Amino acid sequence: MTPQDRNKQNAIAFYELMFNDCQPAEALERYVGDEYIQHNPHVKDGKLGFLTYFLRMQAEYPGKHMRVVRAVAENDLVVLHCHQTWPGGHDYAGMDIFRFDANGKIVEHWDVLQEVPEIAQNENGMF
Repeated sequence: MTPQDRNKQNAIAFYELMFNDCQPAEALERYVGDEYIQHNPHVKDGKLGFLTYFLRMQAEYPGKHMRVVRAVAENDLVVLHCHQTWPGGHDYAGMDIFRFDANGKIVEHWDVLQEVPEIAQNENGMF
């Protein structure tokens, strides 16, 4: 298995564990390196910021779900294109970029999120 394939598998497993299985502490322990640099402006930097955010999301949105539509790996980066469903809200198209260390652990994260519109100017869809 190449490092890119390993990183892709780890990114998907990390997302499944923290988002769908609502186990952010275990996700951090298994898949995140010594440092965790966060670029999402709504989440504090570091592991504690991540954990605090996702524990709050878990409490406020039980039943939230994410489906990985595609994953792309290049060098030490993995990009996940995801369909997120939040109870009581709209669906979202998300793009997450993870940077990995040499041991296959996540050390940096960027993301963008867009609400899936009810009406579009084309029939191609978000996914």
